[in-house]
Amino acid sequence: MKMNQRVYGVIGISSIMANWNADFTGRPKTISTGDIFGSDKALKYPMKKMWMQQGEKVLYIKSYKIDSKGKENGKLQPLELKERYESLFNTTLDKKNSSQEVLLNLFSALDVMNFGATFAQEGQNISITGAVQVGQGFNKDVETTVETQDILSPFRNSKKEEADASSLGTKVMVDEAHYFYPFTVNPDNYLEYEAILDGFEGYTREAYEKFKEGCLVAATAFHTNSKSGCENEFALFVTCKPESKVYLPNLDRYLSFQRKEGKNIIDLTQLGTLLAKYKEEMDTVEVYYNSYTTDLIAEGLEATIQPLF
Repeated sequence: MKMNQRVYGVIGISSIMANWNADFTGRPKTISTGDIFGSDKALKYPMKKMWMQQGEKVLYIKSYKIDSKGKENGKLQPLELKERYESLFNTTLDKKNSSQEVLLNLFSALDVMNFGATFAQEGQNISITGAVQVGQGFNKDVETTVETQDILSPFRNSKKEEADASSLGTKVMVDEAHYFYPFTVNPDNYLEYEAILDGFEGYTREAYEKFKEGCLVAATAFHTNSKSGCENEFALFVTCKPESKVYLPNLDRYLSFQRKEGKNIIDLTQLGTLLAKYKEEMDTVEVYYNSYTTDLIAEGLEATIQPLF
């Protein structure tokens, strides 16, 4: 079923004694001012993993092969994009493939349907601007500190000077951080493809519902060593009426976070003031939050508010 409504929103991720998104040094990502942020890729990855576990097609995610040819014989290696495409869609990609065939295959993958794709392979030069656009998620907790943990390995490193000793590593995390990601959903991004692809109906409500589910649970469901302690704690969905011509700014700037003893506070007062001006353009406003760890101030915000858990 075709989705015909734009959606604006915010996704909140808490990170307690964890590292939601590290840079190449292993420390939490920061901008030049030192402010901590998480990239859109860090948010999308748990969603893609969740979709894969649910049996959905996901193209843009690392997968592996054990090569049986040449000097890499027997080595574990990541698949190339062409190899991933051929494996996922059970087809052969060459210059004889029509762009229509390739595009329809791409749109059948849930991550492409939501986030778009860049696909430059075998004579194809395709760039799809996704219906879902996710911004950078900045940490709004001004009290965050970065912690470093020493880790002793059970194995020695014979290449080091002290080869008879076990090697030492470090694990970097934050004591507590709260990332807020803005996002937009604009089904009109696919109108040009609806006009040229036979049988393509555009962005679907089913794809949106999968994205929405990811906004609510994907981070909580994703457990790795560094991500254990990262959870979904907040989500906002502002759904416009089908005929609405209103275009809203990134909504993460209109909420604030404050760390408190007992329960933290997320304040949506400014957001309520902003959305009140466009009340007639809105179909629904939904807020989800972790009521066990957070108190919500939603003065002036007309919304359906419910707990995440």
